[in-house]
Amino acid sequence: MAALRDQETGCPWDREQTFETIAPYTIEEAYEVQAAIASGDPAQLKDELGDLLFQVVYHARLAEERGWFRFHDVAESIADKMIRRHPHVFGQAAARDAGQQTAAWEAQKAAERLARAEAGVLAGVAPSLPALARAQKLTARAARVKFDWPDAESVLEKLDEEVAELRAELPGADPARLADELGDMLFVLANLARKLGLNAEACLAGANDKFTRRFGFIETELAASGKTPADSNLAEMEALWAKAKGEKP
Repeated sequence: MAALRDQETGCPWDREQTFETIAPYTIEEAYEVQAAIASGDPAQLKDELGDLLFQVVYHARLAEERGWFRFHDVAESIADKMIRRHPHVFGQAAARDAGQQTAAWEAQKAAERLARAEAGVLAGVAPSLPALARAQKLTARAARVKFDWPDAESVLEKLDEEVAELRAELPGADPARLADELGDMLFVLANLARKLGLNAEACLAGANDKFTRRFGFIETELAASGKTPADSNLAEMEALWAKAKGEKP
């Protein structure tokens, strides 16, 4: 990385990069690791983990150039944090089951946020998280202080209320109002996933994959008759969609 960033002999593209320009690639690589895990291909996972590690190296090099810290400091920092958060493994604390460890972990994180002067129940929930994931995390935090619906049925009732509010905005079609109401609906759906013990991001990812698979089926069926979706019509494609729903995934 130091060679790539060398201002005389390095790569022109790498020399120009900053934390801000590299950050999107870091996020992208994390998602590619997730995709590799889903594929079940160890070779692909190894490759993607390498790409993600490279992102850490990249950021650490940018920091070292500014005199902030080095890659070694990053590794040492996370090692220290894991030791601090696992006193039942590395210290003298009593053994914990998974539930006790989760509670202790969150208590330790809260103490660390307090030490960093990050006040408030919602402190530390990264604004850069995907919106659905952030919504679920925010509401999980609020639920710890009992700011929560009692059950999933209550969330569904709230969803009905939000749908009605969106319907009420349709005649005027004010983009700002529609965006606000649609955002409320999505936020409630993230809450519903949490109350059902589901991951909202994973649920939507599954729906995306299902749509991709079924639309691909439509394209394949149309291609068999020498057509494309552009040559078809909605009725024909909906019939094929219904057929796709009957196919095994």
